[in-house]
Amino acid sequence: MAWLVMPNDRPPLVSDGEPASGDAVAGRYTVRSVARALRLVEAVAEGPANGRSLSDLARELGASKSTTLALARTLSAFGYLREATHGRGGYALGTALIRLGDMAGQQIPLRDLCRPLIDELSRETKMTARAAVNDSGYPVFIDRVDGPGTVRFHTPLGQREVPYASAAGKAILGAMDEAVVRKVCADTGLRPRTAHTITDVGTLLDNLAAVRRRGFAVDDEEDAEGVICVGAAFFGHDGGCGGAVSVTGIKGDLPAWRVEELGQAVRRCADRVSESLGGSRYAEIAP
Repeated sequence: MAWLVMPNDRPPLVSDGEPASGDAVAGRYTVRSVARALRLVEAVAEGPANGRSLSDLARELGASKSTTLALARTLSAFGYLREATHGRGGYALGTALIRLGDMAGQQIPLRDLCRPLIDELSRETKMTARAAVNDSGYPVFIDRVDGPGTVRFHTPLGQREVPYASAAGKAILGAMDEAVVRKVCADTGLRPRTAHTITDVGTLLDNLAAVRRRGFAVDDEEDAEGVICVGAAFFGHDGGCGGAVSVTGIKGDLPAWRVEELGQAVRRCADRVSESLGGSRYAEIAP
């Protein structure tokens, strides 16, 4: 299902009104000024909460300050950006994006489909449960149900997570071709998140082979010290990996049998998502 997977690479910029060539844009048209404006919003989003200066943004875009200013003022007029409060003449994200983000979330059928399933998973495991879509091998979480108790995990929605150090990410990578895995390794550099993070391509490939055998992945303090996550991939009607569901909790002295129990729970949940999407259960497609 095309709506499950978002493109990783930005389309090439072309002159205003000219058609872009190649398969990357599938026959659509790319307008330079629109593409540059959207890149400006992304650049602001990737900066600090109090905004980025006009000079920084111009350098990011590779454009003049006057061009960047014109784009920023146009976006501000529509509420997508606003003038920053740090006094450097910069810009921060505007409130119009809050409304659009809420509307986008409501219009993604997968989120509605997953919510009751991860809610049930959270109650069954007594852990925080999340659902992510597959963005070219990267997990992008679209919903979360917090587990009981006072411990809360800061897990922002709608942004790419590190795939090689998260259970959902490794579950997704385990369902991808080795070429995709190697590209992710090259793009990310396999930078360590903790002392337990896998930072070697060969070791990661071995770990993903184990993921495929078991049907679920484990993040054993690889993304954050003291935190364990268990995740399993789900599949669409076309057989492709649509994403993954996972649970997160404090590791403590969690025994191996409990990890296996959690793995089977997330596997069952992921299979139910697959069935709802018209896909196959993992046991039917497992290598």
